[in-house]
Amino acid sequence: MKNALTRYLPILTWGRDYNRSTLSSDLVAALIVTIMLIPQSLAYALLAGLPPEAGLYASIAPIMLYAIFGTSRALAVGPVAVVSLMTAAALNNIVEQGTMGYAVAALSLAGLSGVILLAMGLFRLGFVANFLSHPVIAGFITASGVIIAASQLKHILGINAEGHNLLELVISIVEHISETNWITAMIGILATGFLFWVRKGLKPLLKKFGLSDGLTGVLVKTGPVAVVVATTLAVWSLGLADSGVKIVGEVPQSLPPLTLPSFSPALLGQLLLPAFLISIIGFVESISVAQTLAAKKRQRIDPDQELIGLGAANIGASLTGGFPVTGGFSRSVVNFDAGAETPAAGAFTAVGLAIAALALTPLIYFLPKATLAATIIVAVLSLVDFSILKRSWGYSKADFSAVLATIVITLAFGVEAGVSAGVGLSILLHLYKSSKPHIAEVGQVPGSEHFRNILRHDVITDPSIVTLRVDESLYFANARFLEDKIHNRVAGDNNIRHVILQCSAINEIDLSALESLEAINERLREMDVKLHLSEVKGPVMDRLKRAHFLSDLTGQVFLSQFEATQALRHTP
Repeated sequence: MKNALTRYLPILTWGRDYNRSTLSSDLVAALIVTIMLIPQSLAYALLAGLPPEAGLYASIAPIMLYAIFGTSRALAVGPVAVVSLMTAAALNNIVEQGTMGYAVAALSLAGLSGVILLAMGLFRLGFVANFLSHPVIAGFITASGVIIAASQLKHILGINAEGHNLLELVISIVEHISETNWITAMIGILATGFLFWVRKGLKPLLKKFGLSDGLTGVLVKTGPVAVVVATTLAVWSLGLADSGVKIVGEVPQSLPPLTLPSFSPALLGQLLLPAFLISIIGFVESISVAQTLAAKKRQRIDPDQELIGLGAANIGASLTGGFPVTGGFSRSVVNFDAGAETPAAGAFTAVGLAIAALALTPLIYFLPKATLAATIIVAVLSLVDFSILKRSWGYSKADFSAVLATIVITLAFGVEAGVSAGVGLSILLHLYKSSKPHIAEVGQVPGSEHFRNILRHDVITDPSIVTLRVDESLYFANARFLEDKIHNRVAGDNNIRHVILQCSAINEIDLSALESLEAINERLREMDVKLHLSEVKGPVMDRLKRAHFLSDLTGQVFLSQFEATQALRHTP
């Protein structure tokens, strides 16, 4: 019982060793992350098509719940750009933005995503995320970053523009460009330029004044807060809202409300696929960040428990007025760099955000939406990385094709189509590669017991023996390929009397592949050629012993390839 509780409640592990020093580190990290998250949470709520306060609500209970159930010491959970965009894309197809039904659908999407993640964690299905290859994920995030940045141009320019993909957005912006509010555009452009400068130019400047790295880092992270304060004061003091500058307006001054998602079968049916895609993308992004940060301190991340932690966080968001959340890259890195020692730093961040929701929301009444749009644009453009195309082109044309297709589909048809294509392409890419495994004909390296590819090394071979090394597990997709390979090699050579399958790289043989091996054995028998196996792994041999293949095998099973060639060279 104790082990089970520790496994499902990691707080019982790190909580036992919590001390005053750890508390101090966590409080400092929480203060820095809270300052960063206030404008970011408001911005991501608007990106998701929700009122700004929803961003604060989605950053309180979810962080608390992750602190209890999550295994990462530094991961900061909350709204993130890609998931917010996917939320908007999913809900815009179902309900009208700005309505009560839209908010309820967002709660339902978070709840459904939470249930999916929780179920995957309980049934240890974290491996499902492996169906998305890293190049495809990189392509999807790059394309999503471009769409997110384009979607925020309407707030920068103060115009109305709609669209679920890049083409629709560009056309809509061009059609409404004449309606640009130049005061709003000036605020948006100046805010964007300042935030870019803060990221690139502020740190060197502060170092010239002799400030420490720690203080410099804190000041750089507070850049968005400075922009929020400056533009809010400008709009308020100059009365710019009367000149058409769109502002956040009244934000409820309260803690997150208790809410319930919809249990309508019709709505949940429409949200099921988007919720699954959001769950997978969110988990992949979160686990990547968590493992990267954990490795720096030699800590361990349990992927299945991470699913439970993220599932609990999303369910918490659905019950407290939020929308789908996951672990964010930028806030987690800030949390780590600020010295967070345990998930308690996240809990303290949640307390800070709760205080902000109670006391500070009246201060953002005059906050221009253009400033929040600038915050989003600067944040997401750091995710855009077209260099993945160059790297994948140089390394693997198949990976390049998958990355390019994911980027093009996402830009042309939207994020849901892009992530669906990414999952499909990742699976197809795996099937394609493994359906035509590398099969090398090997020979003995002179003076050793090693065997290497005859096309790469000077090796000793015997004209009566052909040894083929299959560098892949055998399963339904590649079994026929092996049949054809052996047949083509043996059919035209009357000197061959033995074929040895070197199985050192074969980890599994499924039933389809077993039937192919039986067909190969029978075909070779008809040619008066014997089939032998060498270096078969224990679990594979255990499986073969359950079938009648070994009793029908025309040849033998050898412990090593060297032993096989030594025995067969002296066979008449």
